Amino acid sequence: MAIMTEEGRRRAHYEKMTQTPVPKLVSKLAVPTIVSMLISALYNTADTFFVAKLGTSAVGAVGIVFSLMAIIQAVGFTLGMGSGTVVALHLGAKQQQKAQEAASTGFYLSIALGLVVTVLGLLFLDPMMRLLGATETILPYARDYGQYILLAAPLMCASYVMNNIFRYEGKALMGTIGMATGGVLNIILDPLFIFGLGLGTAGAAIATAISQTVSFCILVGLFCTGRSSVRLQLKNMSRKLSVYWEIIWKGFPSMCRQGLASVASVSLNVNAAVYGDAAVAAMSIVGKIMFFMFSAMLGFGQGYQPVAGFNYGAKKYKRVYDATRFTTVVGVVVLSVLGAIIFVLSPQILKAFRADDAEVIALGTYALRAQCLVMPLFGITTTINMGMQSTGHAGGATFLSLCRQGIFFLPLIMILPQFIGVTGVQLAQPLADACTLAATLPFMVMFLKKLKRMSNEEKAEVSA
Repeated sequence: MAIMTEEGRRRAHYEKMTQTPVPKLVSKLAVPTIVSMLISALYNTADTFFVAKLGTSAVGAVGIVFSLMAIIQAVGFTLGMGSGTVVALHLGAKQQQKAQEAASTGFYLSIALGLVVTVLGLLFLDPMMRLLGATETILPYARDYGQYILLAAPLMCASYVMNNIFRYEGKALMGTIGMATGGVLNIILDPLFIFGLGLGTAGAAIATAISQTVSFCILVGLFCTGRSSVRLQLKNMSRKLSVYWEIIWKGFPSMCRQGLASVASVSLNVNAAVYGDAAVAAMSIVGKIMFFMFSAMLGFGQGYQPVAGFNYGAKKYKRVYDATRFTTVVGVVVLSVLGAIIFVLSPQILKAFRADDAEVIALGTYALRAQCLVMPLFGITTTINMGMQSTGHAGGATFLSLCRQGIFFLPLIMILPQFIGVTGVQLAQPLADACTLAATLPFMVMFLKKLKRMSNEEKAEVSA
């Protein structure tokens, strides 16, 4: 039996990405990313579920530290999606060395910036937790939780980069193996450390740190054994400022999404804290539930991104157009079904977390149902944002990334509670999602028209 050479594997991979029917290819690539995202969301939700057994203030701390994790994710996803986009475009254009340079630069830069987050975070731990919205009763739990998350920051950042490089290559299963293994381990370790060893909220954080370390080691191993089309070698780390700028610029929409997610989470915590720990806990639980639901769409979108980026680089514009339409339709349908189910079961879901706190259940049910009503919109806004980012339209993608939790959410969360109290805290995100759709529609029309025009030009060139 003949052994395929590395060049043969690259050629076969190129043919798969540019010739496999679009619905089949997007779906195939989406399955592992959906699994990875759901498991990641599940262990985040599991943290909240188990910590909630320690009390309302403890579960409030999970919401506080979620803002910190959003900062770490902002670094990882910016460099991961930035370098991943550049890698996909270069692989599509058959520029192997440039692809390896982008991958190595993103990887080593993520470790360096992760270390910066660790050092600064540990030096200013208490002030940072207060800034993130911790009340005096929540602060001790947030401190215990946050310090271990900070220690794992460099490995978390690097893992996000490796996972995204695999995704953009069209090898999402490899990234899923690493991330999902860590996620499952986290779910197993949570109750053991929190209750079995009596470590409380610190136990949940230690479980997360250990799980992230395991994920990092698995992903590094996959790269070292040649499962990727690129190599993460220090010698390939670029010395050109233009390469760093390209990675950061193409990943900047992710920085906006994740960075604003942190800012939005802080603003939500601060405004909810006015109404007590129950409000902070309720919005924390709702946030984790919605993140779990949105993870299905994010995973599907991450299956779409390598198809869009690779084929755009290969000048297969008709395939990018078809992939965008397919992903949008599937996203809207799936999220409509999920939204309807969660809307009906909202009280029961909240009771699973804090059955003995009627205030948390009441506040959380109203907020969760309001977000379910706009959940289908996420199928449109996510696809167009991801599509523009993956094809190098960083300017438009950045603006859309700013919309949901920046341009619209931040003013709403600051203004609405002044007029309608805690209801304003509950409605700020759903209203921001509706406004984001309105902002996205013109970009969607422009993006699809451009792809249609370029696909017609592509067809004319082939015919000639």
